[in-house]
Amino acid sequence: MDVSGSKVLLTGATGGIGSALAARLTAQGARLTVSGRREEALKVVADAWGARTEVADLAVRSDVLRLAESCADADVLVANAALPASGDLGDYTEEQLDRALDVNLRTPVLLSRLLSEHMVARGRGHIVLVGSLSGKAATKSTSLYNATKFGLRGFALALRQELRGTGVGVSLVQPGFVRDAGMFAATGAAPPKGMRTVTPGQVADGVVRAVHRDRCEVNVAPLELRLLSAVAGQFPGFAERIQARAGVDGSVRQMVEAQRSHR
Repeated sequence: MDVSGSKVLLTGATGGIGSALAARLTAQGARLTVSGRREEALKVVADAWGARTEVADLAVRSDVLRLAESCADADVLVANAALPASGDLGDYTEEQLDRALDVNLRTPVLLSRLLSEHMVARGRGHIVLVGSLSGKAATKSTSLYNATKFGLRGFALALRQELRGTGVGVSLVQPGFVRDAGMFAATGAAPPKGMRTVTPGQVADGVVRAVHRDRCEVNVAPLELRLLSAVAGQFPGFAERIQARAGVDGSVRQMVEAQRSHR
């Protein structure tokens, strides 16, 4: 599917990765609608790229339904919004658990359900779910985040099969460690020693490639991290030992402490 001339709904547009996505989609000729919770920050992105805005809190059911209704004519959904949701499970209140599950998993599922109905009726469309390699490999102190990203991966791969033959594609884009944006950049924590990172622009390239080529799964990460995540999916016990030796626990704990100070 060609992004040029297509109506694209981008959620989570006010973050670093969201801004890079807005820039790349606009450069590809998309007719862009951006969604976010903070109106002022959303307006900055919209003004920069000539996009339409839809303010919505994706943890609020009525906001999600209103967003889907106002963007029912979207040809492409890029579900990019997510909360970091890192930390030991006992650190979270019930309300915080619900919010992370809603934003990271339930809302992408609901938006896909509501918008795909219109796409199928028109015989064309594409859904891109922006996940994480944390949907393939579990890490200490990210049980909630892993749960949402593992769930998103399963949903995306199954929905793609359900919609095969309808003219509507489904892609999952999974970044590894992203520099200049995302969880590690937002908290100031450093990725594990020796682990290479990718840029927000590379993630945006992965999204565009997924739509253009109807790719099932695009893993945006250096080769070694893609291999490690694939191994972790098959041999989680082995991956647990490798992560401990590589100092992954320390990097995640650093990020968790930074997040906790901002809660």
